[in-house]
Amino acid sequence: MIAVYPGSFDPITLGHLDIIERGCQLFEQVIVLVSTNPNKTPLFSAQKRIEQISWSTRHLPNVEVDSFDGLTVTYAKVRKAGVLLRGLRVLSDFEKELQMAHTNKTLSDDVETVFLATSNEYSFLSSSLVKEIA
Repeated sequence: MIAVYPGSFDPITLGHLDIIERGCQLFEQVIVLVSTNPNKTPLFSAQKRIEQISWSTRHLPNVEVDSFDGLTVTYAKVRKAGVLLRGLRVLSDFEKELQMAHTNKTLSDDVETVFLATSNEYSFLSSSLVKEIA
């Protein structure tokens, strides 16, 4: 089964890599989908983020990196992916992600959302925090 792991990845963090690596153990292929958040000004261009992720995941043969500006669930259907992979750090992540999962399920009954809890050592990491510290 193919899983799509969407996010802005601006920048990619060890927490993201943890989810990608664990997703690779669960699914035949993981597509890391770089998306644009219209509410945020990116630190890196989409192309630069794709390069960063490709380099960081070069040891994982079942990872593909792509970008898309439309709805993630539409991309998943086009790529015949049955799963949207999402990482959870804290309870507030779950509340937001559950709402998104319900919306995606309404848009496409063929695509499931799978949540992975972030490993303890990365639960405090976020791209926003990395940008603040940098």
